[in-house]
Amino acid sequence: MFSWIGLIQVLIVATVMWMFYKSFIQNTQSERLVRGLLGLALLWVLSFALAWMGLDILAAFLHWVALFLSISLIVVFQPELRKFMALLGNIDGWRRVLKNGGVKRKDTKALDAIVSAVEFMSEKHTGALIVFPSMLDESAIEKKGVVIDAKISVELLLTIFFDKTPLHDGAMIIERDRIASAGAILPLSQNNLNWKYGTRHRAALGLSEVSRAVVLVVSEESGDVSVAEKGKFTKYDDMKKLRAKLEKVMMKN
Repeated sequence: MFSWIGLIQVLIVATVMWMFYKSFIQNTQSERLVRGLLGLALLWVLSFALAWMGLDILAAFLHWVALFLSISLIVVFQPELRKFMALLGNIDGWRRVLKNGGVKRKDTKALDAIVSAVEFMSEKHTGALIVFPSMLDESAIEKKGVVIDAKISVELLLTIFFDKTPLHDGAMIIERDRIASAGAILPLSQNNLNWKYGTRHRAALGLSEVSRAVVLVVSEESGDVSVAEKGKFTKYDDMKKLRAKLEKVMMKN
């Protein structure tokens, strides 16, 4: 029986699921898993519809196809499923989302320090990899490295990425306007990249493919500054434009 209350509840659930998809799933590798689950759900619905219409053979066929695909999804999308379940189980991340509303305060000193350090490293061709994860992206980072938990400063950034220090090859994680850790290991992209891209770029792109994180890269060879986001690179020659980009990222993350 039709009910306006029931319709409103369905719309609320659909809206929440859509917002979750747009915020944390879209443009990541987990999107493939969600699409596969939606296709599987449609097959189940269609099989019941055919059975209701009296087409029992077709209904049974689709039912077994859906059952077979549901098992196959676990195998085919095992990496995406693991990351998706880790995302849902990231209690600390969800606590910060609920506590902070997903919005950070503006810290211009930290932002200025990052831009100044990046500009210097670009001029000196010092390689760097800086991650700005969203509150629910921690599960995508393979190993967080050494805990730093320090205030952001130009001096500390340059020291960590100095090529004689043990942490310079890994990624730096920025959380809550602080340097959370350094020497982190990121998942490498499996895409065929241009020959000029090295391990840092492959790691930056890899993390951006499986999460909502934004990753800044300074090339050791060319000094170019790039930002990886949603599986794509954007090069920044203008530090003012880079600052504007990072300001948005730090406010949102």
